[in-house]
Amino acid sequence: MARHNREGYGADQRGYEYGVHYQPDWLRLVKVTRNLETGRQSTKTLYKNPAERAEAEPGARVRTRIVSVDQGLDFEIAITDPHAGVKRIRVAYTITNEQGEPEEVEFTLDNELVPPSAR
Repeated sequence: MARHNREGYGADQRGYEYGVHYQPDWLRLVKVTRNLETGRQSTKTLYKNPAERAEAEPGARVRTRIVSVDQGLDFEIAITDPHAGVKRIRVAYTITNEQGEPEEVEFTLDNELVPPSAR
């Protein structure tokens, strides 16, 4: 049986803080990718699930919500995956940066926890 969502927190390359609301038996980590002022791209682990393995099957429907109040960013991804085949989700989200210009921030949600049946 799937368990209730958990909350975690992290910060990105520019120091913006995020809340991550996730299902503990599906999400292993969230990475955030941004373009830096130098024009280079940077990827950072935003949050890592402290569990090393799933305690239960995640269920057929999994949800993850990411919020950053300072950036006005708030989205939730919900997928139906009855065969547990989804391993990674990438979301490109457009925010308005400090200069008032649109900027794309990419989030990668990985599901690579060891399943409970592998004990």
